Amino acid sequence: MSKRKNHKNRNSKKNSKNKKQDTKSGKYIIKEITSYAIILIVALLLSAHLSVVVSGSMEPSFYRGDIVVTENIDTYGIQEFNPETDVEVGDVVVYHATWYPEPVIHRVIDIQYENGSKYYIIQGDNNDVQDPYPVSSEQIYAKVLTVGDNLVVIPKIGYITLWFRGL
Repeated sequence: MSKRKNHKNRNSKKNSKNKKQDTKSGKYIIKEITSYAIILIVALLLSAHLSVVVSGSMEPSFYRGDIVVTENIDTYGIQEFNPETDVEVGDVVVYHATWYPEPVIHRVIDIQYENGSKYYIIQGDNNDVQDPYPVSSEQIYAKVLTVGDNLVVIPKIGYITLWFRGL
């Protein structure tokens, strides 16, 4: 009888040990999935706040291939700024131009009013002339983030995107 008792004790110890390992494995898997989910969410939020610079029109503020960090009018239903009230002379904005197929990232150099509507006069820092047409608030969809007086720029990483897009 003692052999049977020892055998049962060993089996119950093994079962108990296996249950603990299964519980640890389950917790590990949950932690792993949670960490990947957090990484994906952060990546989605970050990607919505990054714009690749495609030309040298803003040199020396930033260069072709740099990435600028932006705040957006609407990021997944959250309004971060209002172009009608939160854009001032000196701000660098991202807008849909009527004269260029890609988004344009240039600086506001003046604000004008015509027939009760607000228009922004915009120019690249490296350009001799302002952009061809005044820009309405509806065309602006992002503003380059600043810390103090410095634009938030990630140098050179955007070249990968430019290469893939053939720009």
